[in-house]
Amino acid sequence: MTARTTRLDDGVRSALRELGAAAKRGLGDPALAELVQIRASQLNHCAFCLDLHLGIARGHGVPERQVDLLACWEEAGDVFDARERAALALTEAVTVLTDGFVPDAVYERAAEHFEEAELARLITLITVINSWNRLMVARRIPPGSTRW
Repeated sequence: MTARTTRLDDGVRSALRELGAAAKRGLGDPALAELVQIRASQLNHCAFCLDLHLGIARGHGVPERQVDLLACWEEAGDVFDARERAALALTEAVTVLTDGFVPDAVYERAAEHFEEAELARLITLITVINSWNRLMVARRIPPGSTRW
């Protein structure tokens, strides 16, 4: 695959990086942050972001079994704990927006596992990775590219 364009405004790149970094710091769970970003990237078919975040996840010690079964987390039994499942359900709801909104049940489930500030940061992180996915997919930036 050849990139359509590698042009991206430096201010946009910096702003998205800073926003994502702030959300991750505030969430305080780097492994969970990577699982969320990988799942959104799977849903959005973003090879660039998948490649990037899979490497980061491994660096944070995310178990290979979780990485391997992330695409089918709902069927993976006890591979993911209740907090991770709530975050992944919210990730899918925010990413896909099937009904045009995040269902109350999904939000309430996440709210059971995350304090209000953590939940706000989680939603921000999901929103940021969706933005990155769309920027990379629209421009067809290939995995491993250093020009983007």
